[in-house]
Amino acid sequence: MLKVGLTGGIGAGKSEVSRLLVEHGAVLIDADRIAREVVAPGTPGLAAVAEAFGEDVLAADGSLDRPRLGSIVFADPEKLALLNSIVHPLVGARSQELETAAADDAVVIHDVPLLTENGLAPLYDVVVVVDAPPGTQLDRLVRLRGMTEDDARARMAAQASREQRREIADIVIDNDVPLDALRKRVAEVWDDLVRRVPARAERSGDGRPRDAAPE
Repeated sequence: MLKVGLTGGIGAGKSEVSRLLVEHGAVLIDADRIAREVVAPGTPGLAAVAEAFGEDVLAADGSLDRPRLGSIVFADPEKLALLNSIVHPLVGARSQELETAAADDAVVIHDVPLLTENGLAPLYDVVVVVDAPPGTQLDRLVRLRGMTEDDARARMAAQASREQRREIADIVIDNDVPLDALRKRVAEVWDDLVRRVPARAERSGDGRPRDAAPE
């Protein structure tokens, strides 16, 4: 198994890259999706968030009001750290369950938005960073996600800088390019990742480990 940490700034287009990697055969463990699952209605995670931030962060149907919570935590580093201290251990535990269930020769992509910020690079065999200039990120957040410019800038400022992400990267994917060029680059990266899978490198062409005796 090859454990790959995939990260990138908000609006860099990481979701598109992860989708393309899945098309090639990757096993995707999406930290954002899991983060939503662990604070779904009725979960201990949601109860902990409501206790920490008050009932105002709950919508009328009892679900988490994510825009409301976001407006609170992305404007206050201490509150963001508090939220992370609640959610991250839950996400980590669920991610480990999913990784354990993957095949021995799988390329497992951990899509982790805050990989750089939380110093998680050593957990992975390879770190892939999806990169785009801040201006491109801002444009996508405002034009495609409907954020206000102030909200988009606040969310970008709460994350690591472009330079910090590139420093921990083993592979960088430029996503300030047309989709066809991105597809080509992702295919190249996939070939590179497959070559790095230990279980595949140790096997012969007939599928047996190289040191295994014939039956």
